[in-house]
Amino acid sequence: GNLYYHFRNKDDIINSIFVRFEQEMERRLKMPEDHKATLGESWGYLQYMSEFLWNYRFLYRDINDLLARNRMLETNFKRIVDQKKRFALEICRQFQEDGDMDATPEQVDAICTNIVVIATYWLSFQFVQHPRQYNDPEQIRGYLHGSSYHIFSILAPYLRGKAREAFDQLAREYAAQKAAADAAKLEKDRK
Repeated sequence: GNLYYHFRNKDDIINSIFVRFEQEMERRLKMPEDHKATLGESWGYLQYMSEFLWNYRFLYRDINDLLARNRMLETNFKRIVDQKKRFALEICRQFQEDGDMDATPEQVDAICTNIVVIATYWLSFQFVQHPRQYNDPEQIRGYLHGSSYHIFSILAPYLRGKAREAFDQLAREYAAQKAAADAAKLEKDRK
């Protein structure tokens, strides 16, 4: 009701929200020039990003419908997807330079494309998997953080040395947290 006082229609509201989202996303997808991220930092960064994306979940949950109906979103969202891929390529490049990743350019391109697909459609996938829990912040937070594990699982076969050790440790921690959350949910459902 009140939003229509300030905006002509629903698309104007969505466009206004998207402009803020796009500005924040561009800021978050810039690599610091003087710092190379470790695998652990990258994992944490993905969790940080998943929290941010949760705030704009309606864009991701209904992405195909929004893009089909809104030319501005169609154009600008593609640019964000391209930025995500460049960001993933830069992280892989850093891992390769540090000897933490061994992959051909073709493999890196495929890895980065898959990372972007997961990062872009993870919320939609979780909604399909858990539609009745989608508004439960604690449940969905666990599902969102699972995206870090799934994204780095794509990288895992190519990781070497300390990066592989870090992934294995983070994967064990994730598995333990997931098992505890699943047990708590099962107990809650029994009551």
